[in-house]
Amino acid sequence: MNIDLKQLGAELAAQFQDLQGRPPGLWPLAPRLLCAAGVMALVVALGYFLYWSGQFETQESLAARESSLRDEYRSKIAQAVNLEALQAQKIQVDQSVERLEKQLPSKSEMAALLSDINQAGVGRGLAFELFRPDQILVRDYYAELPIAIKLSGNYHDLGAFAADMAHLPRIVTLNNMRLSTEKDGSLTLEAIAKTFRYLDADELSTQKAARLKAKKSKKAEGTP
Repeated sequence: MNIDLKQLGAELAAQFQDLQGRPPGLWPLAPRLLCAAGVMALVVALGYFLYWSGQFETQESLAARESSLRDEYRSKIAQAVNLEALQAQKIQVDQSVERLEKQLPSKSEMAALLSDINQAGVGRGLAFELFRPDQILVRDYYAELPIAIKLSGNYHDLGAFAADMAHLPRIVTLNNMRLSTEKDGSLTLEAIAKTFRYLDADELSTQKAARLKAKKSKKAEGTP
């Protein structure tokens, strides 16, 4: 079949002539099809920007939420499967915490602990030049008591004293240690001994109230 493209182009061009003032329903076929295609493209574009784009974003958000829920579900299933093991692990952790708490003296036992530290040095033949408990630092769940100490003696006795601190029934740590040699050949140890005690009920209540107050204050500062 031979098609005269030039003649076909001329016929199509003729259909677009003299359209002004004529209702679209009376236009020839080619202009009507072109107009219909333009209207369809406009409707699709407006629909996308005014409606479908929001739907796509919602769909993506829900898809991400679904993925998160699936991961959470798998995690919960794993926890449920291992529930007995987790319960046993919790019991072990509680026992470890209880053992550690027993190493923390109460407020009434602090005087005896300070005496134990002093006696540990005296028992090793060391001479205390300074033994000064400083201000107690109250933390969230415990209190810390730093003690500035300065004692002199020979090397082996100072080492034995440090070992005695590590073997006390209560937790005592030696910090910021400085060792110096005196003119007579003896050694002087300066350090901060830190011991800890658990908070009593009143102190825990005070700390809890302070945390709640700080949390409310921080929340209020962030409120526009």
